[in-house]
Amino acid sequence: MFKVSLANLRGDITGGITAGIVALPLALALGVASGLGPMAGLYGAIAVGFFAAWLGGTPSQISGPTGPMVVVLAGLFASLSGDAGLVFTAVMLAGVMQIAFGLLGIGQYIRLVPYPVISGFMSGIGAIIIILQLGRLLGHAPPSGTIGALTYLPTALMDINFFTLMVGVGTLVIAYKWPPALGKYVPGALAALIIGTLVGLALGNLPILGNIPTGLPSIQMPTFDQATIVVVLKAAVILAVLGAIDSLLTSLVADNMTRTQHDSNRELIGQGVGNTVAGFIGGIAGAGATMRTVVNIRSGGRDRLSGMVHSLVLLAIVLGLSPLASQIPHAVLAGILVKVGLDIIDWSYLKKAHRGPRWDLALMVTVLGLTVFVDLISAVAVGVVLAALAYVKQVAKNQLDAIKNMPDLTENPEEHELLEQANGQVRIFDFGGPLSFGAAADMGHRVREQVKHGTTALVLDFKRVPFMDVSAARAVETITSDAFDAGKSVFVSGLNDEVKTVLSGLDSLHGVDKSHIFENRLEAIKAACYKVSNHIQEDNTKSEAKAKSEDGADAKSGSTPILTAS
Repeated sequence: MFKVSLANLRGDITGGITAGIVALPLALALGVASGLGPMAGLYGAIAVGFFAAWLGGTPSQISGPTGPMVVVLAGLFASLSGDAGLVFTAVMLAGVMQIAFGLLGIGQYIRLVPYPVISGFMSGIGAIIIILQLGRLLGHAPPSGTIGALTYLPTALMDINFFTLMVGVGTLVIAYKWPPALGKYVPGALAALIIGTLVGLALGNLPILGNIPTGLPSIQMPTFDQATIVVVLKAAVILAVLGAIDSLLTSLVADNMTRTQHDSNRELIGQGVGNTVAGFIGGIAGAGATMRTVVNIRSGGRDRLSGMVHSLVLLAIVLGLSPLASQIPHAVLAGILVKVGLDIIDWSYLKKAHRGPRWDLALMVTVLGLTVFVDLISAVAVGVVLAALAYVKQVAKNQLDAIKNMPDLTENPEEHELLEQANGQVRIFDFGGPLSFGAAADMGHRVREQVKHGTTALVLDFKRVPFMDVSAARAVETITSDAFDAGKSVFVSGLNDEVKTVLSGLDSLHGVDKSHIFENRLEAIKAACYKVSNHIQEDNTKSEAKAKSEDGADAKSGSTPILTAS
């Protein structure tokens, strides 16, 4: 299970080294953005990157701190008044939860989140990252939180540090416009970090990271405080779910590039172990990182060795280059983070969204707004619920249309002839697929609408119904009850074992005689037509008897019909 392949040794080493160099500025920047410091970002990148690669289910994936995870950590850090021990405890708990997700097989369900929800969620996170860095680009240290950063923005605009702004914007431009030919040797993000730092040192008087400890990290034991346990647990759940979604989406990108298929549950176990270890060594939480994974694959990385090499590169930097990192200006990291935020926003969908379904666009915007101005877990929860309700509504409409569009005469010649002989007194309802609770509310009404005047027998065909829930079973009970109250006979056909069990268990066919339940529709139609013909004969017999009775009464009374001539 833990075997590391050496079949692509050269490519994996090259890809891992390149990914490690790309990860350096991002780990530093995201560590600072979390509030826990640049070394927490590096420790997180080392731990999550190594263990997720070694134990995970996506061999070519590079894991480490990501924008979405940092947004949660920054909010938690602020709400806990900077208590780093409790934040690291939340990271450990999130890792344990992810391991549980993997062992319980939840990975396959996490991927079922609809695209508009993911798009709005990720775009909202990108917007949050940008909003939080605007103040630093202007030379200020704004309050934590999206609302606080936005309300502080007018104050920052009144007192702009133009040197800071120039360095930050210059870093952003270099990161975006770095020539691809040079990018083969020095990645754009690393070039932006180096050049921005050199310019900042030349200008002087710019806020810098300051003293950074060197060497190996110290062990952080989990701590619990009764007053904050709910906050910590809530943050751990968000980190676990968010990290799982982020990682599995990146796994899909890696699959498309390498033409392989990842193991979702194993990937969650690997991510969980990585995050648990990250919390123990004072690192921030991480997940599968799309940009670093793409860099790794394009540089030749294919197997889990590449992710492990990426972590070892970062470890070597931590052990030897911390004093140099202490001179990096905050404005440089702010510029890099703005690029991270812009890259997270789903521009490809936003450009085409107006040409797609309006509902999906509205859902995406709703989730984006909730992500930015409320919180991440509420945004995902509301988005998933709204998407599920919209889907149920559409499925229910299709189910009801299938009932409504059932033709009076079937394509089967024998059925066609029988129904013609019945002269409209037998009506078939073919339920064209699964019957869900979404369709149940209107199903009885739809059937009543379609029962024409003069119908005396209904045939309910369930041949194409693979399963049925309680709501649909109660709707069937309503249909049969209405039919009996109106004096109509009900015949049932095509019940499979599962549907029959549901209907009989809830006694939904309590008024239907067992002799009226058939294996196939033709038999049910024959029985219905026979019932109708007997009913017609009985009516004719009664009419004849009544007529004879009336004639006999007239004869006894000696009455003579009165004739009128025109």
